[in-house]
Amino acid sequence: MLEATASLPLIASPDTPTLSGWGRVPVPGTEIVPNDLEMATRGATLTRGLGRSYGDSSLPANPRDKIVTSRLANRIRSFDASTGIIRAEAGLSLVDLIRLMIPRGFFSPVTPGTKFVTLGGMVASDVHGKNHHREGCFGNHVTSLRVRLADDSIVECSREVEPDLFWGTIGGMGLLGHVLEVEFQLLQISSPWIWMESVRVRDIDEFLSELGRTAPIWPMTMGWIDCLSQGSSMGRGIMMAGRWATKEEAPTTPPRSAPQVTFPFTLPNWVLNPFTASAFNAAYFWKQMARKSETYTSPEPFFYPLDAILEWNRAYGSRGFTQYQCVLPRAAGAEAVREFMFLLTKLGGASPLCVIKDCGPEGKGVLSFPLEGTSIAIDMAVSPDIQRIVDRLNEFVIAAGGRVYLTKDRFTRREHFVAMEPRLPRFMALRDKYDPKRKLRSAQSVRLFGDTQ
Repeated sequence: MLEATASLPLIASPDTPTLSGWGRVPVPGTEIVPNDLEMATRGATLTRGLGRSYGDSSLPANPRDKIVTSRLANRIRSFDASTGIIRAEAGLSLVDLIRLMIPRGFFSPVTPGTKFVTLGGMVASDVHGKNHHREGCFGNHVTSLRVRLADDSIVECSREVEPDLFWGTIGGMGLLGHVLEVEFQLLQISSPWIWMESVRVRDIDEFLSELGRTAPIWPMTMGWIDCLSQGSSMGRGIMMAGRWATKEEAPTTPPRSAPQVTFPFTLPNWVLNPFTASAFNAAYFWKQMARKSETYTSPEPFFYPLDAILEWNRAYGSRGFTQYQCVLPRAAGAEAVREFMFLLTKLGGASPLCVIKDCGPEGKGVLSFPLEGTSIAIDMAVSPDIQRIVDRLNEFVIAAGGRVYLTKDRFTRREHFVAMEPRLPRFMALRDKYDPKRKLRSAQSVRLFGDTQ
């Protein structure tokens, strides 16, 4: 039998310098924040961006490890407006990219659910978004990478040059090399507005039906799902679909930036509980009175609703939180999604933040997350029961042939990761080739890949 607390993270001493991810569970360590990323990464163990990965993928394995943060290395090296090809340093943030490019008629070809990420992080995680069923992951649009290897050499790689390094780095969680520069193809957009359809969905079966209906019609789809309701309303929620509005549909003026609000303080741990979470879910579900509506909206609330409140992770209290994100393959059928939701509601621990998405074919990144099927992501407060919940969910995902998203993960056990990841031997062979001494590592690679501290 698995020990219930085997994977709980170590808690740093109050007097020790710490680093943490978005889940706000700190580990001992410090970071260097240079302007010159190429110089600073010499001898470094790991590069991190804005620290928005939920788990421990951007955290040090050892407090003495040299961790470099890329956020000041954010210069655009080149941009061709005729082709949409852009090359920039790895620390360029998505928020700055879209601020500069939307007025020029371009947008990121793929975006995650937050704009506070760097290009290097988008490569390392091979991020996906609402358009995965059409456009795949971010790596599909990357044309070349400049990477510093563990031996401190610098390599330019692409689909044609060092393709094994290229596809291993995409989705490789920073374990094959430090990403220094990224070149990729921007998406040309018809207007700075989104035309959106939203549908109130009564249960998980209708949700799956809506995902199937919208995928061929809409380039971007996702849903907020109530993962606390049980019985006949299990899996109810709001299905959202969108596309870039045409010039004729869109307002003549560009969207205005909404005022930025910061969550003022860390809530007591008891505030977010099953009662308050259920009350929030009910209010959110019924805020849309009409069953179906269509309108235009700005990209900010469509792509990044949570970014409207800075430091929103404080809502989970001092205990911190994690996100469990898995993908269940299409081959497992709708029944697997239904059974997963039943198990999730039975286990408890979930919060009001649960997202369901349709995923397209598996990408070429060796460890890229999505595969053709249904992705479900659930935020959960860190509690004494969290390891048991993650274990049970992972056992189900393994049996269904699915896997978890490493960028979000903090509590998966190594034996579960190995069982769900048949591509792991290929990735480890690449590590043997490019980093045989395992100089590049993270707290996550110690936990999941067998690296030493």
